Amino acid sequence: MNEQEVAQWLEQALANLRLRIQVKAQPLQDNAEDYALVVMINHPAHVALNHERLTAWFQKAIPSRYPQVKRLALYSRPIGQQQANWKTQVRLVPEPATGRERTLELDLGRYCFVQDRQLLTADLPQPSSVVRQAVLGFHNLTAGQKEEVLPLLPTLFRNPGAVSTVTLSVEASLWLEPLKSLNPHELRLLSVWLSRYCFDPSRTLAELDPATSGLKTGQTKRSYRAPQVGVSLILASFAGNLTMSAGVTLSLLFGMVFVLALAVFGTLEGGFSFGSFLSAVLLTLAFNALIFFLSPWLMDWIQQSLYGTQWVSLAEIERRSPESAEVIKRVCRQYKLKQPKLGLIRDQNPTAFTYGSLPDTARIVVSEGLFTYLEDEEVATVYAHELGHVIHWDFAVMTLASTLVQILYLLYVYLRDTRRDRREGKNIGSLALVAYFFYVAGSYLVLYLSRVREYFADHFAAETTGNPNALSRALVKIAFGIVQEGERQQDEETRQRSARLLEGTRALGIYDAKAAVMAGTAYRVAADPGQVGRVFLWDLFNPWAWWMELNSTHPLTGKRVRALGTYAEQLDLPVEFDMASVVAQGKQLNRQQLYGNFLLDVVLLNAEWLGAILGMVLGIPALRAGSYGMFAGLALAGASLGLLLKMTVMYPSLENPPALTVLKAMSNPYASPLRGLPMQLQGR
Repeated sequence: MNEQEVAQWLEQALANLRLRIQVKAQPLQDNAEDYALVVMINHPAHVALNHERLTAWFQKAIPSRYPQVKRLALYSRPIGQQQANWKTQVRLVPEPATGRERTLELDLGRYCFVQDRQLLTADLPQPSSVVRQAVLGFHNLTAGQKEEVLPLLPTLFRNPGAVSTVTLSVEASLWLEPLKSLNPHELRLLSVWLSRYCFDPSRTLAELDPATSGLKTGQTKRSYRAPQVGVSLILASFAGNLTMSAGVTLSLLFGMVFVLALAVFGTLEGGFSFGSFLSAVLLTLAFNALIFFLSPWLMDWIQQSLYGTQWVSLAEIERRSPESAEVIKRVCRQYKLKQPKLGLIRDQNPTAFTYGSLPDTARIVVSEGLFTYLEDEEVATVYAHELGHVIHWDFAVMTLASTLVQILYLLYVYLRDTRRDRREGKNIGSLALVAYFFYVAGSYLVLYLSRVREYFADHFAAETTGNPNALSRALVKIAFGIVQEGERQQDEETRQRSARLLEGTRALGIYDAKAAVMAGTAYRVAADPGQVGRVFLWDLFNPWAWWMELNSTHPLTGKRVRALGTYAEQLDLPVEFDMASVVAQGKQLNRQQLYGNFLLDVVLLNAEWLGAILGMVLGIPALRAGSYGMFAGLALAGASLGLLLKMTVMYPSLENPPALTVLKAMSNPYASPLRGLPMQLQGR
């Protein structure tokens, strides 16, 4: 076959896509007149190919013009990149039945490439797309081709460079050759999943095949994304305004500091030196300014010490997630931004975070688990989210706001510890209380600003990638990964290191690990995305959710997914999680039950303290009469009665509890952290 002629014909036939085609024809071993055709489709970086439609076109076009082509291997990659971002193999005509194939029986059950056979039945993290494609590709090999590669696999897992594919058939070589470039972690995961396949092919395929396993094994077949990126999207109405939020927060904090400073200066004449306070403020500002500019290098040292962060090249990220590398390069080019320093933490808890002082000193760090639990396009949206923080100067604003809160706390400590005389004591005490009130209010303002910046980073990722659905899935899968890793049996050192990572990066990370249980568990037990969406009813409408979010650095997952759903609607895309129906259900909820129970629950949650206060009030006559024992007894009795009442509500009667599923219980929008919910459960 004339390979150049085939390439030119394909480029002309697909001219509207502006593709550059490379072709390699290889004669088949069993018949020299038949060929296997390897086609590399080079496409512009900004063009998103519809691979399923392209495969169907090749399946029809190639046999009609070149009937001697019996097998087809298709690859695609953005122009200028070496690594393929997609591949598939197609058999254009059925293999003729041979006596050898009919009599050949391959006992896969005797193959195991891991020492610990318990891994074959253990609950493992979902494999990355590379590992999944490799196992599914192995399944599609014929029995003879499997016999070719199976003896080479132990060598592959020990020393990939020592494996030779020269003597293999075309399809066996096409399957095995890309695996030689996998990193040690991916090779280990592949060894486990191939062993699982040999142990139980049907179960393993059910876990791996996106067509049968739904949300849990990737979304490549139902990935809803815009045909182009950079489309301007209207921000979700409840996300706030980043400029206004930052301006108001910083103005209020500056105002609090200014008012307190004036009050102190006007009140104190002796005892407490305003000059010493001013010196402390200037020292605080100077210290924070120094920390601000040195923070990238200081954080680098902390990251290395605590989490073993490794700094990697863009090529390494590209090998793991081609779309992420393309997003990083495009954003840096568009915003004239120096490429952030890229970090990788060898931990299977999926997380990502950004830090730095100025955009040109930014660092973006992700964990290994991000590539394990998320698909390529989902990882790309996470990187886009972190780049949004860099573009918006979030770390600079948050550093300034935190400094002002520190000054308020410093004022409170100075006023609280200041020597007081009769004339000034009352005023000093009042100012100390005001300073503490300002400090608490300032802390909540900083938390509010932190939540707003997360909405804007999500919005930036949706615009940059044109793929808000992938970020919605990423948020839920990250929660799932955190839950899964938390339940894995690990040695004590690994467990402590993972816990330290999640806790230490809680405020910086893309997801609050303490909020992962609900979404992560729903993802694990749900059969489809619509069921996962129902658990977000609580996030959107329960007043306890408002209280939980008020004390969090991140918005609740349901609110972020709802915002991303509005961006998908603006791009005229099907929405991954149908939040419109969730909101419609929420509008039908009983408001009296929601808010009436909330107010009662707030009282019951503090019943022991309220009971103690009531007991002390009743014991005032006894206190005046000098009966301190009676006073203390009434206070303890009130606290005990309050606690008894609280326990009665927390642990209600278990007579005839309803039969519920975990998902249905989690979808209860009236759920309260106080009220126990009796139920019957079946399952493991």
